[in-house]
Amino acid sequence: MDWKIYRFDELTAKELYDILKLRVDVFVVEQNCPYPELDDFDQLSIHLLYRENGNVLSYARLVPGGVKYELPSIGRVIVRKEARGRGFAKELLERSIDYILNEWNAPAIQLQGQVYLQEFYQSFGFEPVSDSYDEDGIPHVDMKLTRSEM
Repeated sequence: MDWKIYRFDELTAKELYDILKLRVDVFVVEQNCPYPELDDFDQLSIHLLYRENGNVLSYARLVPGGVKYELPSIGRVIVRKEARGRGFAKELLERSIDYILNEWNAPAIQLQGQVYLQEFYQSFGFEPVSDSYDEDGIPHVDMKLTRSEM
Protein backbone atom coordinates (compact mmCIF):
# COMPACT_ATOMS: atom_id res chain seq x y z
CA MET A 1 0.00 0.00 0.00
CA ASP A 2 1.26 3.42 -0.86
CA TRP A 3 -0.31 5.92 1.57
CA LYS A 4 1.40 9.32 1.58
CA ILE A 5 0.97 12.59 3.41
CA TYR A 6 2.00 15.85 1.74
CA ARG A 7 2.03 19.54 2.47
CA PHE A 8 0.92 21.54 -0.57
CA ASP A 9 4.46 22.61 -1.48
CA GLU A 10 5.62 18.97 -1.43
CA LEU A 11 3.21 17.91 -4.18
CA THR A 12 4.62 17.63 -7.67
CA ALA A 13 2.69 19.23 -10.51
CA LYS A 14 1.55 15.76 -11.63
CA GLU A 15 0.40 14.76 -8.13
CA LEU A 16 -1.56 18.00 -7.75
CA TYR A 17 -3.08 17.54 -11.20
CA ASP A 18 -4.08 13.92 -10.38
CA ILE A 19 -5.70 15.01 -7.09
CA LEU A 20 -7.62 17.89 -8.65
CA LYS A 21 -8.73 15.75 -11.59
CA LEU A 22 -10.07 13.07 -9.24
CA ARG A 23 -11.90 15.66 -7.14
CA VAL A 24 -13.48 17.26 -10.22
CA ASP A 25 -14.32 13.88 -11.78
CA VAL A 26 -16.26 12.82 -8.67
CA PHE A 27 -17.56 15.96 -6.99
CA VAL A 28 -18.36 18.00 -10.11
CA VAL A 29 -18.95 15.49 -12.93
CA GLU A 30 -20.16 12.25 -11.24
CA GLN A 31 -22.32 14.12 -8.73
CA ASN A 32 -23.40 16.66 -11.37
CA CYS A 33 -22.60 19.50 -9.00
CA PRO A 34 -20.97 22.58 -10.49
CA TYR A 35 -19.18 24.42 -7.69
CA PRO A 36 -15.84 26.19 -7.19
CA GLU A 37 -13.52 23.26 -6.45
CA LEU A 38 -10.46 25.47 -6.06
CA ASP A 39 -11.17 27.30 -2.80
CA ASP A 40 -7.73 28.44 -1.58
CA PHE A 41 -7.66 25.92 1.31
CA ASP A 42 -5.37 23.46 -0.51
CA GLN A 43 -2.28 25.60 0.05
CA LEU A 44 -2.74 25.46 3.84
CA SER A 45 -3.81 21.83 4.09
CA ILE A 46 -2.31 18.38 4.46
CA HIS A 47 -3.09 16.04 1.59
CA LEU A 48 -3.51 12.34 2.40
CA LEU A 49 -3.66 9.98 -0.53
CA TYR A 50 -3.34 6.38 -1.55
CA ARG A 51 -1.80 5.48 -4.89
CA GLU A 52 -1.74 2.18 -6.70
CA ASN A 53 0.09 1.70 -9.99
CA GLY A 54 0.59 5.45 -10.17
CA ASN A 55 -3.14 6.25 -9.85
CA VAL A 56 -4.63 8.15 -6.92
CA LEU A 57 -7.40 5.87 -5.63
CA SER A 58 -8.24 7.54 -2.32
CA TYR A 59 -7.78 11.08 -1.02
CA ALA A 60 -8.67 13.44 1.83
CA ARG A 61 -7.76 17.02 2.61
CA LEU A 62 -6.92 17.82 6.24
CA VAL A 63 -7.49 21.49 6.97
CA PRO A 64 -5.89 23.00 10.08
CA GLY A 65 -8.07 24.71 12.68
CA GLY A 66 -8.65 28.40 12.08
CA VAL A 67 -8.60 28.04 8.30
CA LYS A 68 -12.07 26.81 7.28
CA TYR A 69 -13.52 26.19 10.74
CA GLU A 70 -12.28 26.93 14.22
CA LEU A 71 -11.47 23.20 14.55
CA PRO A 72 -9.33 21.14 12.18
CA SER A 73 -11.45 19.49 9.51
CA ILE A 74 -11.48 16.59 7.09
CA GLY A 75 -12.75 17.34 3.62
CA ARG A 76 -12.76 16.25 0.01
CA VAL A 77 -13.04 12.63 1.19
CA ILE A 78 -12.97 10.57 -1.96
CA VAL A 79 -12.42 7.09 -3.37
CA ARG A 80 -12.10 6.63 -7.12
CA LYS A 81 -15.21 4.92 -8.50
CA GLU A 82 -13.44 1.77 -9.68
CA ALA A 83 -11.70 1.37 -6.27
CA ARG A 84 -14.85 1.54 -4.13
CA GLY A 85 -15.74 -1.47 -2.00
CA ARG A 86 -12.09 -2.27 -1.16
CA GLY A 87 -12.03 -0.62 2.28
CA PHE A 88 -10.21 2.54 1.22
CA ALA A 89 -12.79 4.93 2.69
CA LYS A 90 -12.53 3.32 6.12
CA GLU A 91 -8.73 3.40 6.12
CA LEU A 92 -8.72 6.94 4.75
CA LEU A 93 -10.90 8.17 7.64
CA GLU A 94 -8.88 6.24 10.22
CA ARG A 95 -5.63 7.74 8.93
CA SER A 96 -7.14 11.24 8.70
CA ILE A 97 -8.44 11.11 12.28
CA ASP A 98 -5.15 9.70 13.55
CA TYR A 99 -3.14 12.44 11.86
CA ILE A 100 -5.28 15.28 13.18
CA LEU A 101 -5.52 13.96 16.74
CA ASN A 102 -1.88 12.92 17.05
CA GLU A 103 0.12 15.27 14.81
CA TRP A 104 -1.94 18.38 15.55
CA ASN A 105 -3.03 17.22 19.03
CA ALA A 106 -6.50 18.52 18.24
CA PRO A 107 -9.26 18.23 20.86
CA ALA A 108 -11.90 17.67 18.15
CA ILE A 109 -12.43 17.40 14.39
CA GLN A 110 -15.18 18.88 12.26
CA LEU A 111 -16.43 17.87 8.84
CA GLN A 112 -19.16 18.76 6.41
CA GLY A 113 -20.54 15.47 5.13
CA GLN A 114 -23.12 14.52 2.59
CA VAL A 115 -26.21 13.30 4.42
CA TYR A 116 -26.14 9.88 2.75
CA LEU A 117 -22.73 9.30 4.43
CA GLN A 118 -23.86 10.36 7.91
CA GLU A 119 -23.95 6.79 9.29
CA PHE A 120 -20.51 6.10 7.83
CA TYR A 121 -19.06 9.12 9.67
CA GLN A 122 -20.95 8.23 12.84
CA SER A 123 -19.25 4.82 12.80
CA PHE A 124 -15.99 6.73 13.54
CA GLY A 125 -17.55 8.71 16.39
CA PHE A 126 -18.66 11.83 14.52
CA GLU A 127 -21.97 13.27 15.69
CA PRO A 128 -24.21 15.72 13.82
CA VAL A 129 -23.96 19.32 15.05
CA SER A 130 -26.36 20.82 12.51
CA ASP A 131 -29.59 20.00 10.77
CA SER A 132 -29.42 18.88 7.15
CA TYR A 133 -28.89 21.76 4.70
CA ASP A 134 -28.42 22.21 0.99
CA GLU A 135 -24.87 22.79 -0.23
CA ASP A 136 -24.60 23.16 -4.02
CA GLY A 137 -27.74 21.07 -4.54
CA ILE A 138 -26.67 18.18 -2.27
CA PRO A 139 -27.95 17.62 1.31
CA HIS A 140 -25.13 18.03 3.86
CA VAL A 141 -24.75 17.95 7.63
CA ASP A 142 -22.00 19.34 9.86
CA MET A 143 -20.45 16.73 12.13
CA LYS A 144 -17.95 16.76 14.96
CA LEU A 145 -15.72 14.17 16.61
CA THR A 146 -14.54 15.06 20.11
CA ARG A 147 -11.43 13.34 21.49
CA SER A 148 -13.12 12.74 24.88
CA GLU A 149 -15.95 10.83 23.18
CA MET A 150 -13.63 8.31 21.55
